[in-house]
Amino acid sequence: MQDSPLTLLPPVIAIIIAIWRKNALLALFSGMLLSFLMVANWQPIEGITNSAVGLINVFSSIGNVYIVTFSLLIGALVALMNQSGAVNGFIALLARLNLVKNSRQAAILPTVVGTSIFTDTNLSMFTAGMASQKLFDQHKLSRARLAYLVDSTCAPISILLLINGWGAYVLGLLDGYSFDDPVGILIGTVGYNFYAIIAVLMAYYTAYSGRVFGPMKHANSVINQDNTHHVEHHAPAVIMWLPLLALLGITLTLLWITGEGDMRRGSGSFSVFWAIVSALIILVTMIKSYRLMTFNSILNHSWKGIKHMAPAVAILVLSFAFGDAIKELGTGVYVSQLLNVEVPQYLLAPILFIAAAFMAFATGTSWGTFAILIPIAIPIAQQTGIPVEFLVAAVLGGGIFGDHASPISDTTVVASIASGCDHFEHVKTQLPYALVGGGITLIIYTIIGFTF
Repeated sequence: MQDSPLTLLPPVIAIIIAIWRKNALLALFSGMLLSFLMVANWQPIEGITNSAVGLINVFSSIGNVYIVTFSLLIGALVALMNQSGAVNGFIALLARLNLVKNSRQAAILPTVVGTSIFTDTNLSMFTAGMASQKLFDQHKLSRARLAYLVDSTCAPISILLLINGWGAYVLGLLDGYSFDDPVGILIGTVGYNFYAIIAVLMAYYTAYSGRVFGPMKHANSVINQDNTHHVEHHAPAVIMWLPLLALLGITLTLLWITGEGDMRRGSGSFSVFWAIVSALIILVTMIKSYRLMTFNSILNHSWKGIKHMAPAVAILVLSFAFGDAIKELGTGVYVSQLLNVEVPQYLLAPILFIAAAFMAFATGTSWGTFAILIPIAIPIAQQTGIPVEFLVAAVLGGGIFGDHASPISDTTVVASIASGCDHFEHVKTQLPYALVGGGITLIIYTIIGFTF
């Protein structure tokens, strides 16, 4: 069926359901089931059985198990940091250091914090936002500007500095193609992820220069009182930053060891798994040594954090299964052959960027977008000779752009909450920045496309 346009049906149906129902889980499950039904020549029993086997086979790969476990344990790490008071302690430390003496420094603070804590987007946003709310009010900077700076650093930096759940997820999608150097490809996407780079640079320029445009220029400090955070208890800041540094350092060390001196060839899934386990052990040891929580409380809140990550992990598992299904169906091969004939090569990256942007905007999730489009982008790259990193980066950047522009994106909502900003005000004032960044990105992708 690889030469049939019917192979396009599963991803198209998945996209329609995602946009219609705004439910990535339902969309991915429907696409996976339809793919296996088509592979089974529309035999319902065989199709359903193959779907179940496909889901089980996700866990037959030890790399996938590592990545799924890592994603769950990140939830426990973040929950314990919050519940122990470590996040509040870090915020209080920033206040005691008295680093902020003018409006420029007030704007730079959340920008730096947002790019420094890249292990978890929500943790980064809440820390940067809550640490800066009062400072922005004192220096007469709008909460809309704070929400923009938080949103435009935390999510883009997570897809650029990939020692986190985002990196593990994308690595899992790449692992299904038997690349000799999947970590190298993952690292290679960073230099081509122009939207994320531009978003971070625009945020730093805005923070440093104080110049804004569009609705942001006239934004007042529209504060959502329901979204403001009240600090209750504090713990030493070291309880937050030491496990995060350990997570980074252990990941890099294990990549170097497993790659025999070449981190690009190291086992990414193995490295992030043992890094998160080590970071959790360090965090729990410190919590107990400072007598901040009982053992039962640690277990309870760890479980709550894991449950909080369950929907994202369900998307992760379905993404892997769906990617395997459409690969077996031959969707990516058919699309690559079609585009190779019908579309000039210099337009391939812009088309993938726009497709990812549209999907993420309409559905509010970039992870589901990656699951559908990366298995299409990779065969296109293999058929055309365009670097895999280039086309995968176009999908990743498009997903981040869609997240930034969409009012239903979880990252947009969290940025509003963390900044205590009215959500509509945040969406309205950030959109022009996202559009400018997206427009520049399309131009760059088109120019680079002429070189292949």
